[in-house]
Amino acid sequence: MLIVYTGNGKGKTTAALGLMLRAWGHGLAPCVIQFLKDEQGRWGETLAAERLDIPWYATGAGYTFTTENLEHDRELAQRGWQRAQELIASGAYDLVILDEFTYVLAFGWLALPEVLAWLVEHATRTDIVITGRSAPAELVAAADLVTEMQEVRHPYYSGVEARKGIEF
Repeated sequence: MLIVYTGNGKGKTTAALGLMLRAWGHGLAPCVIQFLKDEQGRWGETLAAERLDIPWYATGAGYTFTTENLEHDRELAQRGWQRAQELIASGAYDLVILDEFTYVLAFGWLALPEVLAWLVEHATRTDIVITGRSAPAELVAAADLVTEMQEVRHPYYSGVEARKGIEF
């Protein structure tokens, strides 16, 4: 299946990682590729994946919404997509999570029609989960399962800083 978790609310990556943990618990082989986070990042989820021996790849330069080197970010996204294609096509994984992938599509860093055609073809053999805000309409239409997270309230807007174990 092709699964998309999108929307402006918190919980997209969390839902995908819950699915990853469920798959792992059933003896399936999951893998995660993050498209914006820097490979040097040490987040709670990356630490857990190491302990569970779940392959995890961060292919971005960090949150670069105001990047000064757009071409570099585009190159990182393209390299990340090549790695994702290799991992999915290998048949070694039952579930592959493309975290923050909607951003590289929305920014035009990858050609959406070609990416969608490839994903739809390969989602018949491997379950693929895509997370991120602003999922393109074409992706939403092509997906088998789409969940939109809606923000109702977030403590950040009341001055509460991000907390270890909750936001990272």
